[in-house]
Parts: sequence; C-alpha cells; structure tokens
Amino acid sequence: MKSSTIIAASLMWRRNSGNMLVENPRIDLLPDGAPGPRRFKIKVADQKNRRGLVESLLKHRYAWRGYQQVSLPTDQSVHKFTLAAMENDQSIGTITVSFDGPNKLSSDDAFAEEVQAMRSQGKRMCEFTKLAVDPTTATKRVLAALFHVAYIVAHRIRGFDTLLIEVNPRHVRYYERMLGLKVVGSERLNRSVRAPAVLLACDFSYILQQIGEFGGQPERAATERSLFPFAFSLTEEASIIARMQSVQQQREDQLSKPVHEREDEHLPSDLMPG
Repeated sequence: MKSSTIIAASLMWRRNSGNMLVENPRIDLLPDGAPGPRRFKIKVADQKNRRGLVESLLKHRYAWRGYQQVSLPTDQSVHKFTLAAMENDQSIGTITVSFDGPNKLSSDDAFAEEVQAMRSQGKRMCEFTKLAVDPTTATKRVLAALFHVAYIVAHRIRGFDTLLIEVNPRHVRYYERMLGLKVVGSERLNRSVRAPAVLLACDFSYILQQIGEFGGQPERAATERSLFPFAFSLTEEASIIARMQSVQQQREDQLSKPVHEREDEHLPSDLMPG
C-alpha cells in the first residue's frame, strides 16, 4: 500500500460525478500519471526522492520571485510536515505545516510581539510556510487541495485553532480574498528569504464554516471569488480523515510488532497528535 498518499483528485471537475476525490479504483492501486483524465495526488514528503522534487520546485519558484533559497525542515512529522502535490512523478505544488511548541514558530523571528500576544490569549497556533505551485501545470484545485489537507491535519485531527501565514506585501489582498486571512502584523523583513513580509492570521473555525458553505462546488467560483469552492466538500473531507486514521492505525499496528515481523520498513509519517 502506498501509505504516504493521502488523497487522489481530479484536476478537472466533472459535473456529472459531483466528486473531486478519486476513489475508484482505490488510490493505493492507482499508478501516478495513469491514462485518462488528469489527476494528482497529495502525498507526505517523507521520502528522499520526493523531498528532492519538492526542494527543486521551491528553489525554482523562490528564485523566480527573487527570494533567498529555502530548504525543507528536517524534523518532519512531529512538529512539522510537508505535503507534495504530485502528477506524473513530478511535484506541482507543496506546503509545509509547522506547529507551535518548544521551538516556537518561524513567525516569531519577525513578529515575536504579535505571536506571543496570541499565545497569551490561549490560541493554539500553526503556520503554513514554503508554499509553492508550478504555474504551468497546477490549478486552483491543486492549491485548494494542499490547503485543505494541511487544514485537516492541523485543525480537524490535531486540534490547532489558529492559522498564521507570512506573505509578501504584494500578495496580502490575494490571501485576504481567497482564504479570509486578516493582517495582524505590519510589514517586516523575513530574514529566511531576505524579503519583506506581512503576518496574516485566521481562525480555523472560519475556514470550517466556509468549507461547509462552498466546498466541493467549483461551479460557484463564478460568484464566490475565494478558494473555498475548489476545496473538498465536508463529505469528501470525512472520507479523507477516515483514510488518514486508517493509515495511522496500520502504522501503530506495525510499530507494535517486533522489528523482524514488520511488513513495511518505510512506515507512513505520523500526522496524528502525540
């Protein structure tokens, strides 16, 4: 079983199916880039070759924007994890999720006062970083799927309630419109990419509300100018959560066995709460 594959989805919405997820055949039996309608997979970047593809995409997209090169975090799955959107064995999109904890967040570097104020209010925060999509192949569907799966892990599974994102000032209006994020920190220097940044935040409860209203209805994008119509429906979200819980149970079952009895030495990343 390709346990690092979280979902497979169609790049083009088909009105007669009413479903963006690819569930038949089973996604663990579905080869990457199979003939037929274009589809992609969201996978955990937990293997060396996949991480290499993701870092190549990040390098290309950050260089194009004039940013300093960045690398993926090394402490995957406990405090951070990276998702990759894959099509034909190529990374067409990626996002990294970091959870607040002993090592704090990257936002603390430029926005320490604002982030600490939210901690003092009892908010459980995470941040989405290292977002990149290939503009030649990816679509809003890919971007929405990356955000939705990241949201599922952060909020629906691990119980974090507040999202933080640092963006270039030029992109603030886009994130306000597309995801309902609000400015909570004025322009500063992000030292990791040597570029100006603004801190945005949003309660995950708002994102849940918007997914419930618009998710799985891309035909409404003509009037609802956000990313949410391209997200999955709540029914599809429940299917994704069930799959992730099933994979987690398999992981726990394998870890409970003696090493010599384990069927798969490359166990899926642990995205569940500790």
